Amino acid sequence: MSCPVVGFSGSRSVVPAVLGSVLSGLPAGAVVLVGCARGVDGAVRASVPGCRVFRVSGSGRSAFAGRSVRFVRALAAEGGVLFSFPGRACPAGLVPSADSRSCFCGLGSGSWASLALALGLGVPCCVWLPAGVSVPADWGLISVGSGWWVSLPF
Repeated sequence: MSCPVVGFSGSRSVVPAVLGSVLSGLPAGAVVLVGCARGVDGAVRASVPGCRVFRVSGSGRSAFAGRSVRFVRALAAEGGVLFSFPGRACPAGLVPSADSRSCFCGLGSGSWASLALALGLGVPCCVWLPAGVSVPADWGLISVGSGWWVSLPF
């Protein structure tokens, strides 16, 4: 049996305390994928030596989107699970899609766009949201309590 592949994405400004619990529960040998941003990405990089880091190549908003698309596609190709920690509500008009251009369309939240692409590609997702924030009803995520939402089947 191969090692589990786990990806992390989330807010650049808020690192929820629950992230530490998730990281401490990773099985030995887990392959961890993460981006190069500060915030959630930075906390994961600091906690998981040897994680695979997806870096921005180039400049401008499209370079950041390209990094996130590469990250999500790698996670999907490797049969991984995404843990997502957006720091705010989903931008209006964003919906899950397997088309990266539909997800990364300039609505202003890379965390939600990455989650939309992951769901569109069929990646199992666990999402933690701060109090007062919920997922759009048509995203197919199920609340499991304490701020956690999951995609089914998982």
